[in-house]
Order: sequence, then structure tokens, then C-alpha cells
Amino acid sequence: MDTKTVAPKERFIQEFVPGKQITLAHAIANPTAELCKKIGVPGAEAIGIMTLTPGETAMIAGDIATKTANVDIGFLDRFSGALVISGSVASVEEALRQVIEVLRRQLGYSTCDMTRT
Repeated sequence: MDTKTVAPKERFIQEFVPGKQITLAHAIANPTAELCKKIGVPGAEAIGIMTLTPGETAMIAGDIATKTANVDIGFLDRFSGALVISGSVASVEEALRQVIEVLRRQLGYSTCDMTRT
């Protein structure tokens, strides 16, 4: 009879538990024509990029951005939480600032600082 002992297997379960947060809020001033084309916002003077969790927050952010500044939505994905806006440099920066402020103040989100290149 074999007297070997078999160690029990460890089992790991991973769960995605989204927090309420803005993980990226970045403005790109004067992007190249190539970048604009690749992103899908040809001719944009400025591009704003946000990532948010939960992903549905992208819809709220898009609403805030378009109501508080003269920007257009270039891309919005409620599953990944990605939002791309375009407009003038001042408009994109204002839209990003307003989204950050409203989500932080009214909805209790953890936020990041807006960055710019």
C-alpha cells in the first residue's frame, strides 16, 4: 500500500469588484493628424481621454462633458469605461475638470488629477 500523502490543492477565485473612480483624465493639445485619424477624431484641436469605473460611468461623464463645454464625443464605451472627447484645448480641459469635479463632489468618486501633453 502506498503511504504517500497528497497535499491539498490551493484554489484561487478572483473577482472584479469595481470601485467608483476616475483612473485617467488626460488632455492632448494639438495632436498630430495621424493620432487624430487613429483615434477617430480627424482634425481635432484637442483630445480628452478618460477611463472610469464602473464602466457605465462613461455615459455620465459624456453627459457632463457635453453639457459643460463645447466638446464632441469621439468614443464612449460603457463596458470598458473609456471616453474620448474632442474640441478646442480650452473646451476639452474645462470638460475634463467638470467631469472630475461633479463625479467627486456629487457622486463620491475617487478622482485623479487631470494631466496634459
